[in-house]
Amino acid sequence: MFVCMRTTLDIDDHLLAEAKRLAVERGTTLTAVMEDALRIVVRRVGADERRTPVELPTFGEPGAGFMPGVDLDDNAATLDLMDEDTPLDARR
Repeated sequence: MFVCMRTTLDIDDHLLAEAKRLAVERGTTLTAVMEDALRIVVRRVGADERRTPVELPTFGEPGAGFMPGVDLDDNAATLDLMDEDTPLDARR
């Protein structure tokens, strides 16, 4: 058995106007728009809580700066350096 519950919410006037406009555009009710929005938020929060953090690999020593030849102001030079066949260890 599906039970619906009435409740009272204080909603920003502009947000409510947008929700009503969306309901009209979709040919549905304001209640359906609000329920859909609430479902999206609840699912998103639940999904965020289930995620496990991923540790990304890092290279080099922290604070040691960029490798020789890397100039973030010169994109072409950095791309040329990346295209070289020189091993990373030999560049340090």
